[in-house]
Amino acid sequence: MNIKKADAYKVYLFIQAVSSLLFALAFAVVSLYEATVANLTPFQLVMVGTTVEVSAFLFEIPTGVVADVYSRRLSIIVGWFLLGLSFLVEGLFPVFGMILLAQIISGLGYTFTSGATQAWITDEIGEEAANRAFLRGNSIGLGFALTGMLAAVLVGAARINLPILVSGVSLLVLGLVLVVIMPETGFHPTPRQDRDNWAHMRRVFKDGLAAVRARPRLISILGIGLIYGLYSEGFDRLWVKHLISRFAVPVLFGRNQVAFFGLLRAGGMLASIAATRYIEKRIDTGQPARIGRLMLLVTGLIAAGLLAFANAGLLWLAVGAYCLISMARNVAGPLYDAWVNQKLDSATRATVISMSSQMDAFGQIGGGPLAAAVAALVSVPAAISTSGLLLTPALGLIGRANRQTAAHDAAPAKESAPAD
Repeated sequence: MNIKKADAYKVYLFIQAVSSLLFALAFAVVSLYEATVANLTPFQLVMVGTTVEVSAFLFEIPTGVVADVYSRRLSIIVGWFLLGLSFLVEGLFPVFGMILLAQIISGLGYTFTSGATQAWITDEIGEEAANRAFLRGNSIGLGFALTGMLAAVLVGAARINLPILVSGVSLLVLGLVLVVIMPETGFHPTPRQDRDNWAHMRRVFKDGLAAVRARPRLISILGIGLIYGLYSEGFDRLWVKHLISRFAVPVLFGRNQVAFFGLLRAGGMLASIAATRYIEKRIDTGQPARIGRLMLLVTGLIAAGLLAFANAGLLWLAVGAYCLISMARNVAGPLYDAWVNQKLDSATRATVISMSSQMDAFGQIGGGPLAAAVAALVSVPAAISTSGLLLTPALGLIGRANRQTAAHDAAPAKESAPAD
């Protein structure tokens, strides 16, 4: 690996480490902040999540095309600035309307980084090395996320919103640092005379869509992304509310429950780190069949964990189910990225990866209101149980993708076999 590629790899790991720490610092308290300081209802909590996903859905493809036409690097840097701004708006204004505005900014910022980050590192170091980098970056990110969660226990002991504000300012600093250190040598932007040509942007999108249609396995994988989005919103927005409402959550160290939730997230992260490192050493990310088999396992674990979490009668059982869900989801993320990233053309890579993110956002847009309705009409545990049931169809699609992979791998052998 030459020095430029090594530098890009290091920058990618730096981004994963710092962003994971800062996201963990903020997200360790965001749900508690929204449920207690902002005093949002279960319906409002889910609508907050739906708003960020609507924003992500609307902006995902345009920002992916921008990354393919202009610059991956520029797209990523703009994204981190917007994400930092969104945390500052949320942490400073504990009002439902302002929190919704923060989600719109956050969704836009996320779409500038998603797809572009994976495409950037793939262009810089190559597909096979990038797929390994996804797992390595996830493993490193988990360790830094653990640090962020533990830091939230200290930072948020007196004021629940303080970790959110610290994270927002630090993300702005991250954007400034990337302006200085982030290389871009493998990407060739559209010539200047074509940069204002919307027909070219539409052509990039159509080429990306054609790349998806040409690969039946990829269509199945994007369908799995849709279902992952469909189930996740109910759990992500309601799990803290569920624990607070159902159990006597202890106050540790400080004057609020930040320490309990910080340590709980840390426990889930420790399980995730152990599982990810185990898998990283034993799976070849260049083999879609192995990724598919592992995706089947972790998806089943998530579904079972959701049902157990929703119906646990004791706090320690709910804590154990949460750790199982956290571990399986953190393993599934980089595996899914590597699955989508297999043998994509560089010209449409960011657009296709953005499509996968858009499918997830579209699923969350549909699943969020459903979870909100179940929570309002029945109960929060019923809404989380519904989330677990919504995930189960993904098992069938994963099986289908695995069969399509096996058929594709067997096709050359059949063609080269002598005729009877």
